[in-house]
Amino acid sequence: MSSTPRKYFHDRLVLLMLSVGAFLTIACAVLVLLRVETDQSAGYIVQYRSNLGLNSYTNGTTTDLYSFIVFSVFVFAFHVFLSFKTYHIRRYFSLAILGTGLLLLILSILVSNALLIL
Repeated sequence: MSSTPRKYFHDRLVLLMLSVGAFLTIACAVLVLLRVETDQSAGYIVQYRSNLGLNSYTNGTTTDLYSFIVFSVFVFAFHVFLSFKTYHIRRYFSLAILGTGLLLLILSILVSNALLIL
């Protein structure tokens, strides 16, 4: 089992997916930090519920938007941990875990930017 970390970190596809995941995590954090204005008194739209009609938009504060940064870091760290633990069982299962993490990070960037545009 001591050779698992060596095999894991020498796998080129794993390193590519880890690099893309780290880039997406940093990109999400930077995009949220650049778009959030701390002096905005009206607040930001943080939720949209289509079944509420006219009250479908919910206002929130900047700390609600900073939770996207925490979410992206948590998603990246959790998927790397799961992928590392399952690599010695099946390589393709480990790659699938990293792929779903990348999908979640991309969706996190899209949702955070959509909410910040409103």
